[in-house]
Amino acid sequence: MKRRIGILTSGGDCPGLNAAIRGVARAAYEMFDAEIIGISDGYRGLIEGEWQEMKRSQFSGILTLGGTILGTARTPFRNMRVIGDDNVDKVKAMKDNYEKMKLDCLVTLGGNGTHKTANLLSEEGLNVIGLPKTIDNDIFGTDFTFGFHTAVDIATEVIDRIHTTAASHGRCMVIEVMGNKAGWLTLYSGLAGGADVVLLPEIPYDIKEVAKVVEARAKSKKAFSILAVAEGAMSKKEAKMKKKEREAFRQETGFNGIANRIAKELTDIVGVEARAVIPGHIQRGGSPSAYDRVLATQFGVHAAQLIEKGEYGVTVALSGNNIIHNKLSEIAGVPKPVPQDFQMIDVARDMGISFGD
Repeated sequence: MKRRIGILTSGGDCPGLNAAIRGVARAAYEMFDAEIIGISDGYRGLIEGEWQEMKRSQFSGILTLGGTILGTARTPFRNMRVIGDDNVDKVKAMKDNYEKMKLDCLVTLGGNGTHKTANLLSEEGLNVIGLPKTIDNDIFGTDFTFGFHTAVDIATEVIDRIHTTAASHGRCMVIEVMGNKAGWLTLYSGLAGGADVVLLPEIPYDIKEVAKVVEARAKSKKAFSILAVAEGAMSKKEAKMKKKEREAFRQETGFNGIANRIAKELTDIVGVEARAVIPGHIQRGGSPSAYDRVLATQFGVHAAQLIEKGEYGVTVALSGNNIIHNKLSEIAGVPKPVPQDFQMIDVARDMGISFGD
């Protein structure tokens, strides 16, 4: 029985997308009579009907390639049922194009927003399978997402390299790591890179406590300090505010990113030479690590196995050493912050790492 499989990548790019696409396609070609339809630029391509019938040769040589051969775009879930100035009913357009492409199923590769829309389409009657990717590792129901470990490696290397500059010049270096709502990437890379302070969105900080650590290191003749700070980290004062209040507060105070603010505050309080380092999108670019190549391939193959069985409305996941799948309805929109009692936080604290609390 021939199956036409649509594949799209949505949201931010990350290492491992092409490895996962390759895993789905190659397994599908091996297991059953398959046709792969590549949808351009995520849900935007599904809405606007931009797609192509893929050839087997297009899935060769992409295992190590970063980014996505299909292109990607951010199409916020909150706007999916909103009809804008273009008068396009986006949900209807996606369903209509699914039918025009004569798809038997749709495989969506993405993060939280992607999974919300995937669940929406599943509830609308389409056959959908999700694959969880994000460098933030914040998708509920899976131990790890593909892209995360590569980003950890990159962020750790940044911290490693900053160590030598910090030690040479006797500076306090504040490294801003990606992660707006979840601190997984900052926690792992901060521990791996030997940071003295790790600030996470889940643990609001007191700048005076951070300053104590930096000052204590200076007094003990440790000439430098390394801070790994998640971009979504916030002070205890900000944590008590609602989102709009926090945004207004930051505008009033000339907020220019968390790393820049902390560096300035430490300079003012302690008198050290503090500098901000913002690696930004470097953390999500380039070739996937060996771990992520394997994980993305496993996820892709499991998706093909689900297609063969006709099992839809699910997303693939890692649980321990096993590749499993969860219902989209049970994981879409469910947050996955770093738990306060997470063992690695205890490990970090016992190593003398401060969380600024």
